[in-house]
This record gives sequence, structure tokens and C-alpha cells, in this order.
Amino acid sequence: MYLKFFRCTLFSDSVSSLSPNNFSLRNQQANSAMAEPKTKYDRQLRIWGEQGQAALEKASICLLNCGPTGSETLKNLVLGGIGSITVVDGSKVELGDLGNNFMVDESSVGQSRAKCVCAFLQELNDAVKAKFIEEYPKALIETNPAFFSQFTLVIATQLVEDSMVKLDRICREANVMLIFARSYGLTGFVRISLKEHTVIESKPDHFLDDLRLNNPWPELRSFAETIDLNVPDPVAHKHTPYIIILVKMAEEWAKSHGGSLPSSREAKREFKELIKTNMVSTDEDNYKEAIEASFKVFAPRGISSNLQQVINDSCAEVDSNSSDFWVMVAALKEFIANEGSGEAPLDGSIPDMTSSTELYVNLQKIYQAKAESDFLVMEQRVRKILKTIGRDPDSISKTNIKSFCKNARKLTVCRFRLIEDEFTSPIQPELQKYLTDEDYSVAVGFYILLRAVDRFAANYNSFPGQFDGEMDEDISRLKMTAVSLLSDLGCNGSTLTEDLINEICRYGAAELHAVAAFIGGIASQEVIKLITRQFVPMTGTFLFNGIDHKSQLLSL
Repeated sequence: MYLKFFRCTLFSDSVSSLSPNNFSLRNQQANSAMAEPKTKYDRQLRIWGEQGQAALEKASICLLNCGPTGSETLKNLVLGGIGSITVVDGSKVELGDLGNNFMVDESSVGQSRAKCVCAFLQELNDAVKAKFIEEYPKALIETNPAFFSQFTLVIATQLVEDSMVKLDRICREANVMLIFARSYGLTGFVRISLKEHTVIESKPDHFLDDLRLNNPWPELRSFAETIDLNVPDPVAHKHTPYIIILVKMAEEWAKSHGGSLPSSREAKREFKELIKTNMVSTDEDNYKEAIEASFKVFAPRGISSNLQQVINDSCAEVDSNSSDFWVMVAALKEFIANEGSGEAPLDGSIPDMTSSTELYVNLQKIYQAKAESDFLVMEQRVRKILKTIGRDPDSISKTNIKSFCKNARKLTVCRFRLIEDEFTSPIQPELQKYLTDEDYSVAVGFYILLRAVDRFAANYNSFPGQFDGEMDEDISRLKMTAVSLLSDLGCNGSTLTEDLINEICRYGAAELHAVAAFIGGIASQEVIKLITRQFVPMTGTFLFNGIDHKSQLLSL
């Protein structure tokens, strides 16, 4: 069998890697981890900043099961400087572990897997507090649910469906963030579960600059009026910032078009031609930038539909139990309706552009002054709301309010379905779409089969294909189990391909290191998003299809 051969190959590779040089590398990694925090974490600080790093260093993480998937997930977080880790696993290290878990070695065989993995992770970063508990996660979930309330986040790997459902309820009641991760042969999934996650610094890849070119405030309009686009000096002409060009061109267009801005394709083309008519030479980069940025003039005024949805959320009706986020949203709603005249607070930044230093600096000051003015109004509203709901008016710091104002247009609220709800009552239109869509058929097939193998294991006390000599019978049993599951989900008549069922049986519940490392990487990335409250986490079930090298998100 292919998988049996693959396991042996991994085993021989791992044994050969246990050389003195390998241990020397471990020591080098450990020594580098002892460097000063700002030096050690320099590259990641550039991504999520000191505030994000501080959140990581305060976080307490619990890992359930430290096989390859769990170990790889936790390794990434330990190297990133997570505050403390607790590894829960009741297994002993077996020879088979040497083939797919690079955090145990030959000397570990027969010892507690939690202890060995914990010791290795501690070597990677001695600043991380690490401890282990020799207990099977299933037993802990059943007998001591209060145990999980002490953690910031729980990473549950390789759990079967019944344990997932129970742990999800436990963590939600304790307000503890939870991430499920599982690798199974050439497939695997990651699923986040918590009631609500709010993000201020969502950091989208692409977002329109907040320049207010089609809705300038008085100071920006007054400044633009002092600039003559027909200045005879060619040097001054080619160093007029495109912001000024577009503000003046937009006003000129509006005056001749009844106060409206370009909306049709033809009107937008004419607007660009209007800009071109003001060019006096072909090498004027500032006018080329104005033409390229002209779409910013066409952008609708006011706030986006996403932000409208946030400020209209029922949670924006705040009380003493409301989070800081929703208190600031309540203040934002008032600001938009009053001082903002339909706009969110200005973030105050402007992009690079061709300009004289003097004009660029003056523009910066105008934008920054407006942003500061908006912040002060927002701060007053936040303090007033806090006092009204019976909280300390100074309980939200200026730094947090300023960050909120800067990112007000990018606020994101994520809510996640209970695992039990997804398992028992998936969103039918989505499930049917995935089953009939060729692009999603393999992903949803794996999703169904990963649930079916848990039912299979509950009925037959082993996973399909786990033991030699039973493959044909296991294939037949798994097929019947999958059909039954589809029927329970309201998908009568739907079937999965024979090849996919055979493939799942061929895996024999094996955790392949390459897949486990990939799933662990995705899971640790989502952990960082949740803890730092930066970037937007996945709101569905992430499914990896190693056969076709595809990753897809299922919203069920």
C-alpha cells in the first residue's frame, strides 16, 4: 500500500535527521530565541506592531493532542512569542510518531508525548511558559469542563465530532476562543468557533484612500482655492499634488453639471479628458497620477454598506456590559449622524504623490488636523456614553479611541455558528450548491467523509482502512455511513464518488507531516488574527484538498 510505504519513508528520514548536527541546530534555535524581544520579533513587529505582540505575550494557549498537526500549530506560536502554552495529551510516544512528528525522537519512545513535545517547544523559545498534562482530551472534556476557562484560546486537534460539539459549548459558555484543526491523509480542515469577534485593524489588502476628493471639508477646499492650476511656472505646474488637481476639477465639473459628479462611463471618460486639457507637457507625472486616481472622485460619498451594517447592529445599543468596541461603535453612529455629516472620522493619511515639498507638507497638516478634530469629537462622545451607562469615562484609552477613528471605515464583526448547529442543520442552499458545483465537489466530499469516518469509528471502533485485510469491507461500510449522513443532512439522493471514498479508506486515519504542517500553519495564522485582533479571521470551514492542491472555505 502507498501509505504504508510513505510512513516507512518518513520514519527512515526522521531517524537520519537525529544527528549531532540536528541537535546543534536545535541549540542554535534556542540561543537565538533568547535574544532581546525587539530583535527577536523584529520582522513580525512590522506586521502587527508592539500592541499586537503584547497581546500575544499575554495570551495563554491550550493545545489538545500534540500529534503532528497540534505540534506544528503550537511550534509556530511558540516561535512567535506566545505567552504560555499547556499541552494536553494522554498518549505515549510510539515508533510511528517518529515518522510524522519532528518534535519527538528515538529517546522519546515510551515516554509521555505531551512531556516530550512540551520540552522541545520550550527549547525553541525559553521566554514562553510551557507545561503539560498527561490526560486524554476526551476525558478532560467529559470530566472537567471548567479546566478550559483559564485560557485565552484552545486549539483542539484531531478530535472526533462528539468531542468537538461538547468542547464548543464549553468554550462558548466560558467566553474562550476555540480553533479546531485536523489532518487526515491528504486532507484536513480548520474551523474557528466563538460567539463574536470584532476587528478594528482589519488591514484589508485593497482599500480606497479616504481623501474626500468629492466632498472636501472647508479647510481643504480653502487650501485648494489658493492653488492656481494655470500657473505659468512649468516647475510649479508639474508639482501641484493630484489631490488639489482632482478637488478643483471635481468642483469645476459639478458647477457645469448641476452639482453632480461623473457617474456614467462616458461622463467618467470626459472627466479624464478635462484633466488632460490642463496638462502643458507630456512629462507631467502629477497629472498622470490625477488621471489614474480619478476613480476616487467617482466613489460614492458617505459610509459603506458594511459599516452601515455595523453601526445598525443591535449591539450598538450599549449598556454597562457592552465591550469597548461596541461603546465606540455607538459613539461612531452618533458622530456620523451629526458632526460627520454622513462620513466616518477621517484617518488623516495621504499617499505618496508627485508634489513640491511645501505643498505636500501643507496637505499633510490639513488632513492630520481634520483627523485630530474628528478624534476629539469622538473622544468626547465615547466619554459621555461611558458615563451614561455607568462606566468609568476614562476606561477606554485615548490610544484605543484614536486607533478606532483611524480604522473606522474598516471595522469588521465576525460571528460563528455553533459546531452543533452546522453539523445538524447546515445551510441547505449552500450545501446543495457545493455538492453540485464541480469546483467544490471534492472539498465538500472530504468534509462529508471526515464526518462520516467519525461515525464509522463510533460504530466499528476503528477508522476505515486502519487495519490491513479489511479494506474492501471498510469501503462498503464507509459508503453506507456517508449516504446515511447525507440523508440526515437533508441531501437525499446525493452521492460521493467511489474514488473519494476509496481515497479516505486508503489514508487509514494517518497524519502525514506535510499536510499536518500546512494545516498547522493555517491554524496558527488564525490564532494570531484572533489574539491580536488584527486582520479578518476565516468565518467558515477551511478545507484543504491535497489531491488537487486546493484550499476552499465552506460556509455551512
